[in-house]
Amino acid sequence: MNKYYYQEKYRPQFHFTPETNWMNDPNGLVYYEGEYHLFYQFHPHGSTWGPMHWGHAISKDLVSWEHLPIALFPDHNGYIFSGSAVIDWNDTSGFFNGGSGIVAIFTHADTYPDSDRPRQRQSLAYSADSGRSWTTYEGNPVLTDEGITDFRDPKVFWHEPSGKWIMILAAGNCVRMYFSSNLKEWTFASVFGHEAGSHAGVWECPDLFELPVDEDPDKTKWVMIVSIGNAEEYAEGSRTQYFIGHFDGIQFINENDSATTLWLDHGRDNYAGVTWSDIPKEDGRRVFIGWMSNWKYANQTPTEVWRSAMTIPRVLALRSMPEGTRLVQTPVSDLETLRLEKLEWSDLTLTPNNNILSDISGKKFEMIAKFELDSAAEFGFKVLKSEGQETVIGYDTAAQTLFIDRTRSGAADFCGHFPCKHAAALLPIHNRIKMHIFVDWSSVEVFGNDGILAMTDQIFPDHSSTGLEVYAKEGSVKLVSLMMFPLQPIYSADKSVVMNS
Repeated sequence: MNKYYYQEKYRPQFHFTPETNWMNDPNGLVYYEGEYHLFYQFHPHGSTWGPMHWGHAISKDLVSWEHLPIALFPDHNGYIFSGSAVIDWNDTSGFFNGGSGIVAIFTHADTYPDSDRPRQRQSLAYSADSGRSWTTYEGNPVLTDEGITDFRDPKVFWHEPSGKWIMILAAGNCVRMYFSSNLKEWTFASVFGHEAGSHAGVWECPDLFELPVDEDPDKTKWVMIVSIGNAEEYAEGSRTQYFIGHFDGIQFINENDSATTLWLDHGRDNYAGVTWSDIPKEDGRRVFIGWMSNWKYANQTPTEVWRSAMTIPRVLALRSMPEGTRLVQTPVSDLETLRLEKLEWSDLTLTPNNNILSDISGKKFEMIAKFELDSAAEFGFKVLKSEGQETVIGYDTAAQTLFIDRTRSGAADFCGHFPCKHAAALLPIHNRIKMHIFVDWSSVEVFGNDGILAMTDQIFPDHSSTGLEVYAKEGSVKLVSLMMFPLQPIYSADKSVVMNS
């Protein structure tokens, strides 16, 4: 037993991280027999990107995680890049002797023979024992296209109306759709995206799913998520966008103008996120998780032993807004099991230089605050604060924007793009702004106005930066209510298990 397990400097305390070494994209998110499976891009022999494997963890509740052995290893077809997993309930693949099991659909990555040109092909592996052991399909690869170099990250789902498996696949600056009856043989259906959304980098890690609008099961639309890789000329680095429209089993039709770009997260560190497959209908949630990093600096962040974390899981929903239908995201309610004793304030007028939280400190906590606008030009919170460090989560009343300022958040010399302040529009509702904030040892996640806006940022403060401030600038603001919950860690000292303590 090691009392320092998961206590390294900057180690997140309620986010999923690998025990050791490098992690990036979440892969193969699937629910089966009471377990949420989280596979992920993993380099078991170093703390920077390298030969990719699929790491593996399971959870009963999306909060506590158990590490399992590596699921997929590189083989003669190449490294194991990103992909998805589904439950083949009706044994369409023939892998399960009439039963059901998990099928992983992923990208094999190597180079063309006698060439330096990357080669990316789609392959299968399957498990009949709830993901504990895996068999690589002898017929791999199952989908190739020599004309496309960036050809990866398949997300597969069953489309009930057409009675087919659908694959959405990143292909350079667009996505391509395919269909299949057995997961082994794929037919091209359509292409989307050459002229739509942002092209500030190669498209990656797509997802496609249907959601009710305003919780009305009789009114649904389709959501496509597409991440875009890092381009040198853009300070934001890698980001994730989404499209809303209709899908008929063959083609996706974007309901917005092609020039419209909708960002899933307005922070710097939510990339390659996808959603869980096969969550039971009676649960009803579409749950998303992202890689909490950015290719601008992912290999350089100042951690030891491990590198990278996942975001907290979020529930995605569609809401009607004045500007159209938009995606909203809220933390999974399962996280409430981590809450310790509640601290609460209400009906207070905040003025400059009057910090009602001066006696409060913490490094891992959740806050839910409602503000009513008054004369203050700016208001919000300063977290993980010390004499020389602070991360500011604020609202600019004139610009009507929510922002995160990490210019003084801690270690930042590993990348010139890291220290920054970034903002996104958030209009008051009935003259009020709501902030739902999660602070961990090395991250902040902010949900504005019940998930209309999300912002996710890594930060790397000193251990001694534990101060907290609620502030108003150049005027006053009413603090209608504030609830703060210290959060317990999800890790035990048992190195084989990640759990609530």
